[in-house]
Amino acid sequence: MNNAESIATLAEALVGELINAGQTVVTAESCTGGWIAKSITDIAGSSQCFGYGIVSYSNTAKESLLGVDPLILDEHGAVSEQVVRQMASGALKRSGADFAVAVSGIAGPDGGTQDKPVGTVWLCWANRTANGEEFHVEQRFFRGDRESIRAQTVLLALQGIRERLRKGG
Repeated sequence: MNNAESIATLAEALVGELINAGQTVVTAESCTGGWIAKSITDIAGSSQCFGYGIVSYSNTAKESLLGVDPLILDEHGAVSEQVVRQMASGALKRSGADFAVAVSGIAGPDGGTQDKPVGTVWLCWANRTANGEEFHVEQRFFRGDRESIRAQTVLLALQGIRERLRKGG
C-alpha cells in the first residue's frame, strides 16, 4: 500500500469514527498546505465532522488566522513546539471543534538548518476536556523528498487524531 492509499484508508476510518462519536476536528496546517484537510474532505459525509481547516503557511498567517504570538515566532521559529501548540489552540478556539491537529515543518528541498534539517516536523494534537485544552506534541525527523515528508506528516497527523478520539480525548 502506498502513502496515498494509506492516507485515504486512514482518513475514511477516521471520518467514520468521528461521525459515530459525534465529534469534530479542525486542522491548522503549514508544511502540508491543506493536505490533511483534503484527505478528510475526500471522504463523502465528512461535513458531519469537519467544518474547516486553516492553511497558515506564512508567519503572518499564523499570527492573524490562529493567534500565534509574534514574539514566540521570533524566539523559536515557525517550526517549533511552542508554535504548533499555539496553532492548535487557536484552531480549537476559532472553530469550536472537539479536536485539532497542527503541523509545521521543513519539507525541503531547501530551508533546513543544522538545528532544523529538512524533514523536521512538529505536530500538535489538541482536544477539549472538562479542565480546558489538552495537548500532545511530537517532533519528528522524516526522510525522503518533499512529497514523502509531507505524506508522512499527513499520515501521522491522521493517526494522532484517531488515537486521541479512541482514548476519549
